[in-house]
Amino acid sequence: MRTTARSRTRLRLAGALAAVLVAAGAATGPAAAAEDPTLADLAQRHGRYFGSATDNPELTDTAYTEILGHEFDQITPGNGMKWYATEPQQGVFDWSAGDEIVELARTNRQKVRGHTLVWHSQLPGWLTGREWTADELRAVLKNHIQAEVRHYRGKVFAWDVVNEAFNEDGTYRETVFYKTLGPGYIADALRWAHQADPRVKLYLNDYNIEGVGPKSDAYYALARQLRAEGVPLHGIGLQAHLALQYGYPDTLRENLGRFARLGLDTALTEVDIRMYLPADETKLATQADWYRRLTEDCLAVRRCAGITLWDYTDRYSWIPAFFEGEGAALPWDEDLVPKPAYHAIREALG
Repeated sequence: MRTTARSRTRLRLAGALAAVLVAAGAATGPAAAAEDPTLADLAQRHGRYFGSATDNPELTDTAYTEILGHEFDQITPGNGMKWYATEPQQGVFDWSAGDEIVELARTNRQKVRGHTLVWHSQLPGWLTGREWTADELRAVLKNHIQAEVRHYRGKVFAWDVVNEAFNEDGTYRETVFYKTLGPGYIADALRWAHQADPRVKLYLNDYNIEGVGPKSDAYYALARQLRAEGVPLHGIGLQAHLALQYGYPDTLRENLGRFARLGLDTALTEVDIRMYLPADETKLATQADWYRRLTEDCLAVRRCAGITLWDYTDRYSWIPAFFEGEGAALPWDEDLVPKPAYHAIREALG
């Protein structure tokens, strides 16, 4: 078709108008749907992050990693930064698993939560297979913490420094560190991590501390003591591994608030909400309501920094392997299809 100067001008004006309409959100159809905000986008409007854990073996699943890189702005390595992976032999460090996830996050412009420096589980055999004097174990612990924190200095925004330090009744868990070094190992671990990276946020992290009760009271008392002594503690991580059969932690918002009043950040760090299988519409609706409430509770407390799913899909959930007959705990199903919980989170984030 032959075009004149006038028709070319009309075409340019029509193109410009279309561009304006698209920019204003007036476009319809698939192009507009592609611009829907992600969970991370919605959370950022509230000054929060919305993240997911991940693990190295699943990074070969491209359909999985596409959603992981698109929907979230924060990642936690599920296993790659734990002691057994990072120091498999005493004084011999292997950062490869953690580095792979840090590089993935850098590519996707996501921030990384370090997990975890001191934990009673998933320790290497060289550490658990012998007796230590207090001086020996203190040196081993300091060396491990400072080597790992220095390696990831500037690459992670927060560390779960000590993980799962208390029993359900609020007494100290009888770990190798507690039995050999006493309760002071927690303050020492925080100080050593702070020396290695003065800018990173340092957390204590645990499960079943979402509501007010003996275990969360123990963390509250310890946090108040550490803060009074000038120990560098910046936050409390509430794992939020919930289960429909135990009821929703109705005092979650109150609990987040009391830690905030101590001058601490909080975060929901390992969120999943499991159920007895098979899943059905009623259970999925209850689960969705809990995800909504959990998100709303975090948004209601200014110092709740963000929410991290303990992986986002049932395809890679840890639940079925550890809780017989339970599962379906996450907002995406095994086929990477969003469940009612996903839409409930979006609604809560507005």
